[in-house]
Amino acid sequence: MNNYSFEVGDPLPFGTQVRTHGVNFNLFSRNATSVTLDIFATENDSEPAISYCLDPVKNRTGDIWHVYVRGLKANALYLYRVDGPFNPKKGHRFNKNTYLLDPYAKELTVASIFENIPYGYAAPQDKMDVMLSKLPDAKNFPKCVVIDDNDFDWQGDKSLNYPLRQSVLYEAHLKGFTQSETSGVKNPGTYDGLIEKIPYLKELGVTSLELMPIQEFDEYENSNINAKNGERLKNFWGYSTISFFAPKATFASDKSAGGAVREFKRMVRELHKNKIELILDIVFNHTAEGNENGVTINFRGLENSVYYILEDTVKEYYKNYSGCGNTMNCNHPVVRTLIIDCLRYWVTEMHVDGFRFDLGSILGRDQNGNLMENPPVLERIAEDPVLRNTKIIAEAWDAGGAYQVGWFPGGRWAEWNDRYRDDVRRFIRGDDFFATAAATRITGSSDLYLRDGRKPFHSVNFITSHDGFTLNDLVSYNTKHNENNGEENRDGSNNNYSYNYGYEGQTSNPKIEKLRNKQIKNMFLFLVVSQGTPMILAGDEFRRTLFGNNNAYCQDNEINWINWNNRNTYSEIFRFVQKAIAFRLRHPAFRRPEFFCGQDLSYNSLPDIAWFDENGKIPDWTKLNHFLACRLDGSHAEILNDIDDNDFYIMFNTSEKDITVKLPEPGFSKNWYRVVDTSLSCPLDFLLEGEEEMLQPQDTYVLPTRSCALLLSKS
Repeated sequence: MNNYSFEVGDPLPFGTQVRTHGVNFNLFSRNATSVTLDIFATENDSEPAISYCLDPVKNRTGDIWHVYVRGLKANALYLYRVDGPFNPKKGHRFNKNTYLLDPYAKELTVASIFENIPYGYAAPQDKMDVMLSKLPDAKNFPKCVVIDDNDFDWQGDKSLNYPLRQSVLYEAHLKGFTQSETSGVKNPGTYDGLIEKIPYLKELGVTSLELMPIQEFDEYENSNINAKNGERLKNFWGYSTISFFAPKATFASDKSAGGAVREFKRMVRELHKNKIELILDIVFNHTAEGNENGVTINFRGLENSVYYILEDTVKEYYKNYSGCGNTMNCNHPVVRTLIIDCLRYWVTEMHVDGFRFDLGSILGRDQNGNLMENPPVLERIAEDPVLRNTKIIAEAWDAGGAYQVGWFPGGRWAEWNDRYRDDVRRFIRGDDFFATAAATRITGSSDLYLRDGRKPFHSVNFITSHDGFTLNDLVSYNTKHNENNGEENRDGSNNNYSYNYGYEGQTSNPKIEKLRNKQIKNMFLFLVVSQGTPMILAGDEFRRTLFGNNNAYCQDNEINWINWNNRNTYSEIFRFVQKAIAFRLRHPAFRRPEFFCGQDLSYNSLPDIAWFDENGKIPDWTKLNHFLACRLDGSHAEILNDIDDNDFYIMFNTSEKDITVKLPEPGFSKNWYRVVDTSLSCPLDFLLEGEEEMLQPQDTYVLPTRSCALLLSKS
């Protein structure tokens, strides 16, 4: 530690850069009066081995503090301390006795900030005198790790960047996917553990893995108590970021310095080798620092008034559009640069294929919290040349009242379509007069996306996600059961549009189980034949249950850890989902690049889509109830494909009675063949390619209660 020399350094690029003879450091702080770089020998050190106070004349360019440490190498550990005015009422929270993380740190050590918060980080007003006068023990504070981005063999890997309309998304929690002993992996709950499950993802047939947050967060941020066993709950989901550039270190089996980065890269490389792309759920809307009584980790101790949206008059308080205490000031130029740099890093250095932006509407708010018509950061993300082929998906709402589904600004953004979720749930459940809404959703939600020039694939269609009931619980519970979350069952949505079909929760009643299986199949089929981009929740393909908990953010236990024994228990559901995904990817008629127009573009006397009632006539949409049927023309001119597809007839009966459906003509010299009928048992429920059953007779089809069928026409 005594062989280092400290030189002026360079102001850009931000963060740390490993060079031939040392490491360059830099940091943004506009109102700081001094910046100290602390270098640690080991991650458990209570105090730094070397501290260097940067010269505000030599080591500062504009608002950037910088230093070059000659002799320092990759994997070195460091923190900052920044002094300046402490005046919360004016938005300043500087404190020379607080250790701070580098916002551009690419890896952190595994210590928990929240498990044993010492004085110096919590900032309630009655503790200010202690906070300002005492340098805390650094042992429990994670250290930043200097990463050499060239220290990995990508073996020629490149991002896959599948077009949205060619994609089937699969949302999963990295730890929960393999943490259970039933997963059978050697390194459960880790990036390596997920690598071991890649053959399963290939077998299922999804194209794109969407991981819930893997940027650094602290599980111990949650202090609630499990009402069932009295144990402290955790922040399992991870929607409370500490460090945007750093993959979560506890998700790595390799605990050495740089191990999390290397293991994450290895996971991406192996996914790509197996033709599976990776999308990250990223949380730019707020951070783990909380409100005025929160914890100083990085941003509030560096430049609080720049990084956060503060109240207009008394800037001690934070505007809270996230529901989590603070709101990132995303359209400030400095924060905008941080966001773009971060996204570029994950694409160029970590090879990810896309991002889903949690509470994305916050990225559309200005520095006063008002929604903007053309938010600079959203347009910049959409138009950035590095990110041009990267998927960008918005959760188009926030906790401050913004709801922008169908009109999320910024250009080419796709959106989580919760209108699809709710309408399909209600239609399949059998609610009255939801056939019209279901027709709009199955055709790509043109009511939402056509008006601003977007396409069907900009609608990310989902029936379940991490937030809410699983598909199994959607057909097994009438109400939420979140008692174990420690919030007296007040948390989580009350509007689930679920139904238990006669018994609340798990049951061995064969009649109820048969109906639940059928309804699950009905929803899966609706999802895969809908225009748009389908997203499946991990475990739904074999009836994963959260036991009625529709807000399991805090359950780091068997509730959230996928039970892989269900793969065998519900093999019938797995097979159905597997066949459904393959069927969608095999038939371009369900992946149209444009909306239906109801016209005949191929001059074969058939429109691109035609709707029918159960009598084979044009439906009266004001009266159509519990039934929906349409015919798709698969001509290449209609679907904008190089070759023709089959024609298809799709019908749904959500009523409590059987229906004899009058079928349209299958086409010249063609016959109708049954592919899917969810009323039938496996394997007849989904027939294999080439084994479809020709209908006898050809003009009618008996569609049993609460079931759906898919026919194709061929010679």
